[in-house]
Amino acid sequence: MTGKRPAPRFGSDLIVDLLHELGIEYAAFNPGASFRGLHDSLVNHGGDSAPRTILCTHEEISVALAHGYYKATGRPMAAILHDVVGLQHASMAIYNAWVDRVPILLLGGTGAVDSAKRRPWIEWIHTALVQGNHIRDFVKFDDQPASVPAAIESILHAYRLMAAQPTAPVYVCLDVDLQEDTLPAGTALPTDLPRWIAQSPVQADGAGLAQAAEWLAGARSPVILAGKVGRSAEGVDALRALAESLAAPVLDGFAGFNFPSTHPLDATGANAPTLAAADVILAVDAVDLWGMLRPAPASIGPWTWSVSPGTKVISLTAAQLLVHSWTSDDSRIQPVDLALVGDSRIALPALAAAVAERLRPADHATREARRTGLAAASLKRRADWAGAARVEGTKDRISTAWLAHCIRDAVLKHDWVLSNSTLNDWTRRLMPINERYQWTGPSGGAGVGYGIGASLGVALAHKGTGRIVVDAQPDGDLLYCTSALWTAAAERLPLLMVMDNNRTLGNSERHGAVIAERRGRPVERRGIGTHLDGPPVDFATVARGFGISASGPVTRPADLPRALATAVEAVASGEPYLLDVVTELL
Repeated sequence: MTGKRPAPRFGSDLIVDLLHELGIEYAAFNPGASFRGLHDSLVNHGGDSAPRTILCTHEEISVALAHGYYKATGRPMAAILHDVVGLQHASMAIYNAWVDRVPILLLGGTGAVDSAKRRPWIEWIHTALVQGNHIRDFVKFDDQPASVPAAIESILHAYRLMAAQPTAPVYVCLDVDLQEDTLPAGTALPTDLPRWIAQSPVQADGAGLAQAAEWLAGARSPVILAGKVGRSAEGVDALRALAESLAAPVLDGFAGFNFPSTHPLDATGANAPTLAAADVILAVDAVDLWGMLRPAPASIGPWTWSVSPGTKVISLTAAQLLVHSWTSDDSRIQPVDLALVGDSRIALPALAAAVAERLRPADHATREARRTGLAAASLKRRADWAGAARVEGTKDRISTAWLAHCIRDAVLKHDWVLSNSTLNDWTRRLMPINERYQWTGPSGGAGVGYGIGASLGVALAHKGTGRIVVDAQPDGDLLYCTSALWTAAAERLPLLMVMDNNRTLGNSERHGAVIAERRGRPVERRGIGTHLDGPPVDFATVARGFGISASGPVTRPADLPRALATAVEAVASGEPYLLDVVTELL
């Protein structure tokens, strides 16, 4: 439907008008009878200004798509969920978004709350009081309004809360009568919408910022830990300015883009010695500060403290403003010398300016010597990684290092985005990830099934830009939500799905090896109940069945560059493509 938006006639019409006024561009859903009124209004009422519908074949895909879209654009989407069963299907993806602190406007439908109006059976088992109970521990707000005016206010309330840092999903459940009944006379949207949703970010304490600036400016060996700084352009720019003025190494938690991977001050990959040498550590939006200060051991053993005694630790984050006790997604509490609570997009620029004012000219030579040493070490690490990856190309099996190396070579002449998987950290080691849009980060909650759905959202965000979105797709993860391939084909998304197909549930197999070693049992039996090779899945055939061009399986390292070049050119022409690559389990 095109043309001017008509006057709303039904409750769901007004809700669609509100979504438009809030700037919601897309609504992803698997169709459900409980929101048929809202569905009809999206299709028949809103005209060109209504959010465009994105048809998905599972609620987990709908929510993951909205998750990826926000991380690629910074703009929230709506995901609409059928009552009770649809909400339960979506719950894993909602949890991923909660842990990843991603705002999604979740709209639910429900059979009549007035039980006298319900049909037998289905409208009883698909109606709950209150549906939000099911996900309340991992959304920022939930509500089940009983009238159209209440629904409008509830959605505005939800929108304002989800957009405030720390951001997170919100859920509003809409009664079927509320959606389908004629709009009550005089019911309209607020004419002063900004007054309902506008809000200022939380700035860190000024005295605390000044103290942090003093410590950093006077530090002998400052270090910066970056977690989710890259959610804002302001934060990224300020982080880079701060690091460069201090000549401080940056350790990137890779929870999304934070710092250019080829920058001379990037010390990621040398975390333990960098932390050990520090006298002042600044952690910004750290996802797990306790863990970041204790790099993972190379083998089975405890996570040990990597920081020298007397080192000052500064934390800058707003994460503590949204902590629930249902799961400890904030990890163990880490004692710090200065805890600054604020939004990094405004606190970091202020801190960078304060540090620049306090730097002593007498220390310039020391900073430049540190900068030179860090740059040389960074170049050597990257050269060593590249050399190690090239060696992998001479072996009999395709490793994740060789896969990342070949992906890099295949996409370098294009504008590209990495939407999923680090390939065991090899993507950051080998690929020049120097722009915010080039890496959207992992799932947050480590819920299997995230990768393909989120990649749909990232690819939707970049459709029409000429960019190629690369989903380094684990095989077990795709099997959770294989039908997402249909949406990729239907929307003609610029998505290259490169299977990291080790034909096993790799995480389980690694744990099996650990427990077998501890108990003195045969490690070679670790794959029983875990391997996916009896029979192996033919992912190229699966993809073609959903209307996607595909090839593979590629099993020899020498064949991979040509296969990837063909796949990249197919996506560059405007179509999704799946390349099945059989990889070894590390």
